[in-house]
Amino acid sequence: MGRAKDRRTAAAGENGGALLRNGVTAARPGAAVAASEDASPKRRRARNEEERGRKLAAILDAALDVFSDKGFAEARLDEIAARAGVAKGTVYLYVSSKQDLLERLIRTGIALPIEEAQARILASDAPAEDLLRMLFSFLRTEILGTRRKEIARIVLAEAARHPEFAAFYYREVVSRGLGLLRSIAERGVTSGEFASDELARFPQLILAPALVAILWANLFERFAPLDIDAMLETHLALLMRSVKRGAS
Repeated sequence: MGRAKDRRTAAAGENGGALLRNGVTAARPGAAVAASEDASPKRRRARNEEERGRKLAAILDAALDVFSDKGFAEARLDEIAARAGVAKGTVYLYVSSKQDLLERLIRTGIALPIEEAQARILASDAPAEDLLRMLFSFLRTEILGTRRKEIARIVLAEAARHPEFAAFYYREVVSRGLGLLRSIAERGVTSGEFASDELARFPQLILAPALVAILWANLFERFAPLDIDAMLETHLALLMRSVKRGAS
């Protein structure tokens, strides 16, 4: 009987070792259930965050539709909610007002992508001309080639009546963009690639065709389509001929 007990003890020890290696102890048969229960709130939180993200994206898309179609003054939150497929009260869970909604569009639709582009561009040790080409590629594909340009157009249309929109857009978008352009131009001057500091002093010159493209798309595109890619490439070539050493 003693030998049988010893065999049972040894077997239990072997099984216990295997269970410990698998992350569950034999001494706590309910541990797997407890671990599952602990994970469930995390999964629920993750699902809730995903759902919140989807609803916010739907609200922002709907807001862009309504602001573009009717203008800021005529836009109504209940129509935005209806287009987003949510109750009007749901909109107030994400934004406090129509102005807050437009500012959220500016921040998430343009400011954040510019921040991400700025980090990528300034992390590169490429020549300044290549950095500007990277920036123009970003503008073509992520701003001018998408509905994001509509956000800029809405701000331009509403800035006279709502100067606070212009102030917000300048702070969140324009000042950051100019800072990036100035950094690139100064890098070109410091490295000797640029013979002049004119682009560092007036970085608006670099950005000018993007503004032309936004205005043109809204006002004149149906009369005379504009080749934005070619215009940006031509503009960059002209800038480089004017500031690069030895350029003819």
